[in-house]
Amino acid sequence: MMLEIRDVRKQFDGLKVLDGISFDVEKSDVVAILGPSGSGKTTLLRCLNFLEKADGGTMVFDGKRIDLNKATKAEISALRKKTAFVFQSYNLFLNKTVLENVTLGLTAGAGMKKKDAVEIAHQMLKKVGMDDKVSSYPSQLSGGQQQRVAIARALASKPEIIFFDEPTSALDPELIGEVLNVMRQLAEEGMTMLVVTHEMSFARNVSSKVIFIEDGHIVESGPSKSFFANPKEERTKAFLRSIEFDQ
Repeated sequence: MMLEIRDVRKQFDGLKVLDGISFDVEKSDVVAILGPSGSGKTTLLRCLNFLEKADGGTMVFDGKRIDLNKATKAEISALRKKTAFVFQSYNLFLNKTVLENVTLGLTAGAGMKKKDAVEIAHQMLKKVGMDDKVSSYPSQLSGGQQQRVAIARALASKPEIIFFDEPTSALDPELIGEVLNVMRQLAEEGMTMLVVTHEMSFARNVSSKVIFIEDGHIVESGPSKSFFANPKEERTKAFLRSIEFDQ
C-alpha cells in the first residue's frame, strides 16, 4: 500500500470539519474525492500535505508512519519532496515567466543547477502543451493555460503523488476540458493522484476510486464503476441524482 490514512480529525472554532477520515491509496490510483460544498474535501487534502495542521490522525507513506498532529519539520519536508499540490487558484508568480515559474522550485527549493532545471521544465511544459509559452507571463495566459503551467510545475519535482484541489473550479466552462485532458493523460501514465473535484465525468471515467464525503465523514467509498453504477447508501444515491439533474 502506498498511502494509508487513518482517523484524520480537524476542527475550526469547535466545528468538526473532519471527523475520523480513513482510506488507502495504492500506486497509480486516481482517487476522486466528492461531496457537497463545505464537506471537508479541501481541508482533507491540505491536512495531508501539512498546509493545515490536523488535530489528529496518522499517515503511512512509503512505509513511514507520520503523526499528522505532531509531525516534525524534517518529516514534513521529506513528504513534500515526494508529493505536489495543484491549487484551484493556480498560485503562479505573476512577475515571473512560465519557464521561471516551473524552474524556481527546482533551483531555489531543491538546489538544482539552472541548466538541469530548465531542461526538466521544458520537458514538463511540453507534456502539458505549454512549451510554446515559456517566455509568457501569467497575465498573458488564459485560466486553463495557467493551470496547465501549475501542473507542469508540480510534475517537475517528479512527485510520487499529486494532490489536486478542484483544479477546474476557477475556469470558464470552455477551458475545463484542456486541464482534464492533461489529468487524463497523467492517469493513463500511472500517476497517483488525489483529486477533489466536481467534475463527475472525470470521476466516473478517469478515476479508479471514489470517496464521497459529507459533514467530515466518509459516507461511501469504492471502485468508481460500482460507485456510480450501484451506490449503496441512500445519501450517495441522492447526491448522484442531484448531480445528474443539474447536468
